[in-house]
Amino acid sequence: MQKQGQRILIVDDEEDLCEILQFNLESEGYETEIAYAAEEALKKDLSRFDLILLDVMMEKMSGFRAAEKIRNELGLKVPIIFITAKNTENDLITGFGLGADDYITKPFSLKELAVRVRAVLRRSAELSSSAEKSLIYEDLELNFKKRTVTIKAQKIELTKKEFEILALLLGNRGMIYSRNDILKKVWEDTTIVTLRTVDVHITRLRKKMIKYGDQIKSKSGYGYTFEN
Repeated sequence: MQKQGQRILIVDDEEDLCEILQFNLESEGYETEIAYAAEEALKKDLSRFDLILLDVMMEKMSGFRAAEKIRNELGLKVPIIFITAKNTENDLITGFGLGADDYITKPFSLKELAVRVRAVLRRSAELSSSAEKSLIYEDLELNFKKRTVTIKAQKIELTKKEFEILALLLGNRGMIYSRNDILKKVWEDTTIVTLRTVDVHITRLRKKMIKYGDQIKSKSGYGYTFEN
């Protein structure tokens, strides 16, 4: 993947860690900037960045709160990888519920970080390359360029992962995907999440999809499908 020009914002209140991450990411060919607090990061033009590495536990404003502002108040879809010392299932579900693309737990190897960064940027690039496409089913439309979902022209607010799960199921109507299949296609093997995370996302997706929520079926012992 071409890295030249790809910008990464590192947000962490540990200065030593920021310097290490900056050195290694720039050695990989990325352009980087550092913010030592969430408040400092939010003052930047975040639309300039291709990826944000965001620490969860910081003084004053947490990474979770910053992500919520980025997604809901600023309306930005820039990929986010949370960096944290917390690795409970509730924390993972909270992070992904806020639209995180990945979640890496301290301590981690720089090699692991590089792999996760490449994976997230690759997925983002793949989505951009298919940005002109729309997926339409009856009065339901997924617009890949705008990353929006509408039903009868009414916009439905989905997180990034919810959007990707819906695109997978709707684009392959009638096919059954196991939870492992969904993890591999939406999160890929570089992300460590539990099967329960898929169930949580599906439950939220069903609630948001109005009449189409009932068409996202659970096949006992098999997985999930979008039925015609």
